[in-house]
Amino acid sequence: MTVKTVSMSLLKDPRHLLSLGFGSGLAPKAPGTFGTLVAIPLYLLMAIYLSDLFYIITLIVAFLVGIYLCQQTTNALGVDDHPAIVWDEFVGYFITMLFVPLSVTTVVLGFVFFRIFDILKPWPISVIDSRIKGGLGVMLDDVLAGLFALAAMHISLWLFY
Repeated sequence: MTVKTVSMSLLKDPRHLLSLGFGSGLAPKAPGTFGTLVAIPLYLLMAIYLSDLFYIITLIVAFLVGIYLCQQTTNALGVDDHPAIVWDEFVGYFITMLFVPLSVTTVVLGFVFFRIFDILKPWPISVIDSRIKGGLGVMLDDVLAGLFALAAMHISLWLFY
């Protein structure tokens, strides 16, 4: 099943609306990149209005809810980890930006680092991606990509700021 075959009617269901990134996952090319772009305004709201504690709580809730959402959409599409499912990119980007000072530079750098790790899937991300299926599998590889990108962000901040 390709991204083009995902029915727009799925967006009427709030579970699929969220897992498909408010429709951003339906982009014909690079749906993960478009999903991450849509995550940025949500991140900005979180960074501006939430304390570190509530940011972490929101991140954990988004991860746990994401397992459910991604499983529901996986079931509806009949395809494990369909490219249109991008809620995992949201959570991965939120992880990338954990404890990062807010600036245009850090938002862009976080986007670049996260997309690199999500696309290249270095070990152990590739192992998780290939072995763990369902909603948990959809979420876990992006959580790991987010953790790798988070490390890259903090190393960069330490070196250059």
